[in-house]
Amino acid sequence: MKFFADTADIADIADLAQTGLLDGVTTNPTLIARSGRNFLEATREICALVDGPVSAEVVAADHDTMMQEAEILRRIADNVCIKVPLTIDGLKTCRKLTDDGTMVNVTLCFSGAQALLAAKAGATFVSPFVGRHDDNGFDGMDLLRDIRLIYDNYAFETEILAASIRHPIHVLEAARIGADVATMPPKVIRSLANHVLTERGLEGFTADWAASGQSIL
Repeated sequence: MKFFADTADIADIADLAQTGLLDGVTTNPTLIARSGRNFLEATREICALVDGPVSAEVVAADHDTMMQEAEILRRIADNVCIKVPLTIDGLKTCRKLTDDGTMVNVTLCFSGAQALLAAKAGATFVSPFVGRHDDNGFDGMDLLRDIRLIYDNYAFETEILAASIRHPIHVLEAARIGADVATMPPKVIRSLANHVLTERGLEGFTADWAASGQSIL
């Protein structure tokens, strides 16, 4: 499974990139606004920090304006992935961009039928929102299962990018189902390393080493 950081925080992205665990980044207008940064400048800086796809989202609702915005965004760097909403205009934009060799992330997916449309439009990624699905009384993991089954049935190449990930259990369940990517806040990526038995074991090793009076350095 690929790990994408869902953030526009440059410091967090730089730190995670150094771990070798980061395969890409997803951003959206909300995350960029929270960062207080200029949208284009922040996206350019993020693209320079990671080798993998960096999703940059259009804000227009109609196809023609989406294409105009996408033209500006995809000139930022070769690893920009244009993010479009799962609407008819978004799907039209997706097809136009992917036919031209541009990566596209179709976002705000909440049903298997929508995911089927995204794949048929040639999406590089489709982003089902697991946590937000749960928030509204649905099962986000069932959504991932439906999409995985549909894509496997027809050998679609669109990657399932599990989004709106809230905690490590979401990541584990998405991995079991076979999501290709999980995008999550940096704190969730870091929390995957946490386990009480690891912490206790490390405390024991540290205490035993201190008692030995030895030093490696």
